[in-house]
Amino acid sequence: MTTDTGPAALRQTQIRRVRPGDAARMRALRLEMLADAPLAFLETLADAAARPHTEFAARVAFTSAGPTNAQFIADPGGRLVGHAGGTVAPNEPGLTVIYAVYVTPAWRGGGLLGDLVDGVAAWSRACGRPELLLEVVVGNNRAYRAYQRLGFTDTGVRVPHPTIPALTELQMRRTA
Repeated sequence: MTTDTGPAALRQTQIRRVRPGDAARMRALRLEMLADAPLAFLETLADAAARPHTEFAARVAFTSAGPTNAQFIADPGGRLVGHAGGTVAPNEPGLTVIYAVYVTPAWRGGGLLGDLVDGVAAWSRACGRPELLLEVVVGNNRAYRAYQRLGFTDTGVRVPHPTIPALTELQMRRTA
């Protein structure tokens, strides 16, 4: 079966906040994310695969409502093809930190990244947080350029990667 990723498919793809019923599809997407881009996320594929479904379901339920943490998905019907999360920054009340951004390879380049970030941005504004921050591994030029196209600017701040000491991340910001 071939997945249509052309303009018609993009128009039919819903960007929305996760719901508790999305847990199984969200787990499948998370495992895909970790297999495809292991350096971009804070857990390993093996750790995620070993977690029971009930933990995935609890996480999805937690991020499906409320102002402190949210996950947005690209849902064309069937398998999920994109994700972006947002969480409140503990020391900066007007800031939402974007995390776990991913678009399935066959769907890249068609605007889903911007749509997912826009979903997080709208939620952030509704929660009274007018600014967004994200981190990109230094050397991931494809992601860096993609975020620049979405209006993010490099702040010049560099931080250690949270799980791989040999890597550094750069911080980018924009208005929500």
